[in-house]
Amino acid sequence: MSLKEQSIDGAKRVAHMYTPAAWKAHNWLWRIALLLGTLLALILVLMFWWSREPSEFSVEEAATAYIPADAKPVVGSYLVGTSIKTLDIMLNKPGGFLKNDVMPPGVLMDNIPQWEAGVLTLMRQTSLMLKDEFSRSQSQSTQPEMLAQANGALNIDFDKWMFPSAEDEYEKARQKLIQYAVELSDGNPNNAQFFARADNLANYFGLISRNLGDIAQRLSASVGDAVVAQSAAGEAIAKPNTVAVRQERTPRLKVDNNFYFARGYTWALLHQLRAIRHDFAVTLEQKTALASLDQIIAELEKAQKPVWSPIILNGRGFGFTANHSLVMASYISRVNAALIDIQALLRAG
Repeated sequence: MSLKEQSIDGAKRVAHMYTPAAWKAHNWLWRIALLLGTLLALILVLMFWWSREPSEFSVEEAATAYIPADAKPVVGSYLVGTSIKTLDIMLNKPGGFLKNDVMPPGVLMDNIPQWEAGVLTLMRQTSLMLKDEFSRSQSQSTQPEMLAQANGALNIDFDKWMFPSAEDEYEKARQKLIQYAVELSDGNPNNAQFFARADNLANYFGLISRNLGDIAQRLSASVGDAVVAQSAAGEAIAKPNTVAVRQERTPRLKVDNNFYFARGYTWALLHQLRAIRHDFAVTLEQKTALASLDQIIAELEKAQKPVWSPIILNGRGFGFTANHSLVMASYISRVNAALIDIQALLRAG
């Protein structure tokens, strides 16, 4: 019997188990076991399907996807359109938004929910900068109401699942950003505005840089080497209760959480920076910072390479196994260093 014939025969026998004749021929214990086995198999299939990270998308297409067909992208359309598309993908990927699930299979998963948390962390920062920096000509100018509402909706707790649910609030934020994108593209100076200045871009990069430093530190803690306490750095005389050296090591079950949080954050950041390259092209060229931004984008692309291992390995030092967290921390540290350099270029006269 060929392999094909064996497969067909096996499929027929499995299908026969669900026929009325098979159910009558077995007792209740067999029937319950069959139902539980079927449910478990279905959950495992869904977990495998929902665990795939979303692919990259075109920021050029995102810039025109949410504005009228007869409108053309303007300064700001790329960053706003990319933010909308990022939320769209997060909410409508296979399985939808999983971070607040309370039922299987979502409640049994942690990799993609942590990826979502990374994406949302960046989206909160981006919406804050849109509200306070990019949409305002100066500190005394009026704050756009739609961006204030979008920022408020994005700051709802990740895990809130009803009254209201997190995904409902994130969808509201997406709709407010679409409203802002439409007004931005209508050419009316009395409506939404976007100011692509060097100072507000430097402030945005400063906010991102601080967060990347925190992510890199958490990833590096997977090794568990002794580190000098940051609270003691720079103090002439350390306080009596200050611990100068301590051992930090991420618990094994949280290693993959930190890794996928970083994957989500850098995935969203990659698209944000591609969009910024369009919106701030003139500013970046005037500050001779385009090459630096291209290098940052290249490092983020490396951080998004496929993970072929079925688990996130946590090797120590120069041990036998790899340490995926350290590899990710290396990319993020290089991105962070380049962001610090580009901030200096943007703030230079």
